[in-house]
Amino acid sequence: MTIHFRTLTLLFSALLALSGAAVAANDYSGALKVGTTAAFAPPLEVAAEEARKQGLKVDIIEFSDWTAPNVSLENGDIDVNLFQHLPFLHNANKEGNFHLVAYAPAIINNVGLYSKKYQSIADLPEGAKVAIANDVINGGRGLLLLQKAGLIKLKPGSGLQATQADIVSNPKHIKIIEVEAVQLARTLEEVDLAQGYPHYLRLSGTVDPNSALLFDGLENPEYVIQFVVRDGHQDDPRLRKFVDVYQHSPVVRAKLDSFYGKLYQPGWSQ
Repeated sequence: MTIHFRTLTLLFSALLALSGAAVAANDYSGALKVGTTAAFAPPLEVAAEEARKQGLKVDIIEFSDWTAPNVSLENGDIDVNLFQHLPFLHNANKEGNFHLVAYAPAIINNVGLYSKKYQSIADLPEGAKVAIANDVINGGRGLLLLQKAGLIKLKPGSGLQATQADIVSNPKHIKIIEVEAVQLARTLEEVDLAQGYPHYLRLSGTVDPNSALLFDGLENPEYVIQFVVRDGHQDDPRLRKFVDVYQHSPVVRAKLDSFYGKLYQPGWSQ
C-alpha cells in the first residue's frame, strides 16, 4: 500500500483549518458589538459604560436606517442589535432570508398620532393628509392607529401587516402618505396628521412627544423591542452579561426614565 504523504498533509491542513474556523466562530473574547439606531442609543451607551466597569468592553454602532442593522448582524459585522420588535424581525427574516432570533426583551414604546395644526382627531378636515410608516409592519401599525381613531375601517381580521388595500371605509377621504418611519417626525410641517415615535420626535424637536392626539397603548407585547442575535450565538456570555446590565442596572434605568419619560415600559416585566 502506497502512502501519499502530500495527500495526508493536505487533508490534515484542511482539518486544522476547519477546526480553527469552528473555534473562531465561537470566539467571544473581543468587544461586544451592539448595533442600534438613534432612538435607542443613549441608554445603550450608559449600559456600555456600566458594563465596562464590570470588565466587559462594549462598542455601540449607530445606524441611520432600519435595514442595515439586520444586514450587518447577518454578516457577522456586529454581535447583536437593538431596534426592532418581533413582527418587524419576522418580516425581515422572511424578506432578507436572514437567520436572526430574539434573545431578550428591552423596552416597549408608545406610538401615537400627532399634529401641529389640529387639537383633536375630530378637527381634521375632509381630505386631510396623513403620514404613516412605509414598511409593511410599522405601516400596518399606523393603519391600526387610524382605525382606532375612527378615521378608517379595515377589513375584518386585518392584523399587523394591514395595507391600504385593506381599507374598506374612509369617511373623511383622508389621503394616506407612506414615509420612511425614521423621517415621520419631519413630515409634521407638511401633513395634517402623522404617525409618530416619541423618541424620534424628541430627537427632532418637532413636537412634544407627550402631545399625541391618540396613543396605541403599551398593552401589545408583540411590540416589545428585542435584543436580536444570529441563530447559534445565543450562548455568548458577553451578551448575557450586557443584557443583565441593561435590564437591572439602576443607572441604566434612570437613563431610560429620563430619555423616554412616561412613554415606555420595561419589556422584561410584561
